[in-house]
Amino acid sequence: MFEFLGIPPQALFGQLLLGLINGSFYALLSLGLAVIFGMLNVVNMAHGAFYMIGAFVAWLLLAHAGIGYWWALVLAPLAVGALGLVLERTMLRRLYKVDHLYGLLLTFGLALIFEGAFRHQFGVSGQPYPTPELLRGGSNLGFMVLPVYRGWVVVFSAMVCLGTWFAIERTRLGAYLRAATENPVLVQAFGINVPVMVSLTYGFGVALAGLAGVLAAPIYQVNPLMGSNLIIVVFAVVVIGGMGSILGAIVTGLSLGLLEGLTKLLYPEAANIVVFVIMAVVLVIKPAGLFGRER
Repeated sequence: MFEFLGIPPQALFGQLLLGLINGSFYALLSLGLAVIFGMLNVVNMAHGAFYMIGAFVAWLLLAHAGIGYWWALVLAPLAVGALGLVLERTMLRRLYKVDHLYGLLLTFGLALIFEGAFRHQFGVSGQPYPTPELLRGGSNLGFMVLPVYRGWVVVFSAMVCLGTWFAIERTRLGAYLRAATENPVLVQAFGINVPVMVSLTYGFGVALAGLAGVLAAPIYQVNPLMGSNLIIVVFAVVVIGGMGSILGAIVTGLSLGLLEGLTKLLYPEAANIVVFVIMAVVLVIKPAGLFGRER
């Protein structure tokens, strides 16, 4: 079996798999951010908190109601999306006509409130979440052993990302959403309830974060800090791909996850900053991002 720069193939492919898994979470979370910003022009700093809440909802369903992973994949995103709907209708809606900074500050404050509440209730130690029985074990690919659950995360995340891209870019509903961001009065003239559409868009965006939290629960321990540890990188991914670009969020998230994994193998000291170095370079060369459009 070949070696890459003297690195054994098992180590190389193992690290690339780890990068691809991280990239799947980057893509799914940045997709939700891109949907919210692209459709509503809101910088949702609470996105990491919704990711954390999704993981905790899955854990609470299992610990207190005996509801397992497969139902949690449906119920947790719905619960997080419903929370997002309430927040949008009671708080965010009042800020759409003012500067973006106010929405950023509000969602940042909400993130701190959610994180503090969960830290007070559950502490900072992680809560384990078991891998579903159907997805336990691994498959021997010859050059490496692929854990079944991690393979499932990559495939399922890719399906959700591509399905969301298709719904927004290639369907009539997506066309209405994009039109509502440009000219809501005209869209409302066609009999479409734009405020309800806006609320559902925000709810869907944060539901994607909740879904990512459920997927992450069996891999990482469920704890109140899991969102804050990830959201900074996810924001960098969104900026690199282009604020509001659906395709940019997906492609950039997966690509940077792989690049980060490769960097950990070749030059571990740079693994934590490589994403931000790329962000700085992209902002200098193309401020709108790789897939973004100048506004």
